[in-house]
Amino acid sequence: MLLPTFAVLAGLALLIWAADRFILGASALARAAGISPLVVGMVIVGLGTSSPELAVSTLASLQGSNGIPLGNAVGSNICNIGLILALAALIKPVQVQSTILRRELPLCVGVALLLVMLVLDGDLDRLDGAVLAAGLVALILWMLRTARDGAGPDPLQAEHQKHLPPPMPVGRALMWTVIGLSLLIGASQLLIWGAVAIAQAYGVSELVIGLTIIAIGTSLPELAATISGLLKGEDDIAIGNIIGSSMFNILAILLAPALIAPGPLPEASLLSRDLPVMVAFTFALYAMAAGLFGHRHRVSRLDGGLLLAGFCGYTLILLTGSTTT
Repeated sequence: MLLPTFAVLAGLALLIWAADRFILGASALARAAGISPLVVGMVIVGLGTSSPELAVSTLASLQGSNGIPLGNAVGSNICNIGLILALAALIKPVQVQSTILRRELPLCVGVALLLVMLVLDGDLDRLDGAVLAAGLVALILWMLRTARDGAGPDPLQAEHQKHLPPPMPVGRALMWTVIGLSLLIGASQLLIWGAVAIAQAYGVSELVIGLTIIAIGTSLPELAATISGLLKGEDDIAIGNIIGSSMFNILAILLAPALIAPGPLPEASLLSRDLPVMVAFTFALYAMAAGLFGHRHRVSRLDGGLLLAGFCGYTLILLTGSTTT
């Protein structure tokens, strides 16, 4: 098991570095082409920060597997709230602006419920993919319109604009774009190979591997960005990172299995166990920010502890109770 474990760790590390290089190059190319920083930040950086999950999802789907991409998307959303936000809140209570409570959080809950409605029939097909694609376009257009109208501070815009790279020569930007994209593909293949080998060796399903090892690993950049923003007093960027990533995970990452490898859900437990847990964590975040647990506009340390306990319990159930079918 040494080689598959090394493949997973090396794949994750290379995936994160490659995504950073890809965002750097692609954003600089777009700005050199005259695209406004607002559009670059919202579209290229917004999608680019989810490029590790997107690369893994696309490659796994091309290989005929939808367990890993579905597990990765759903597991990453659970990880965003149950692990990343929980750890951030334990370090320092996270302040949530009223505009986030009114706009972004209800939208995040709505996107989670949309996914549940799409797969209630037990399938993720191309029609579902078309709905997800329409939702992704609508989300990006809404973000751009909100930013241009100046309708109050927008945490998604702030989070994406923060990652805009400095201007650079076109040749260098093209080089980093090609290198980043190439390494994203190679790292994804390495990660998938190692994850499948571990799943087979320990008798767990690819879905569970996607929900745990891959989801946690590909969420590490969000963990770093969230805690960094929080320690700098940029609570809006920290919470915007969580919300934006969660919506992109559903609307963008699941396009690959829906359009490339449509078909039945890999396991019935995804609908009966994992999706309800994802929705429950999303509702919990909204309820905590709304003050239903006594701290309006704030995710307290107690809230963080509850979220982390729930995440640990869920992960333990996955690892001890799931075997390949």
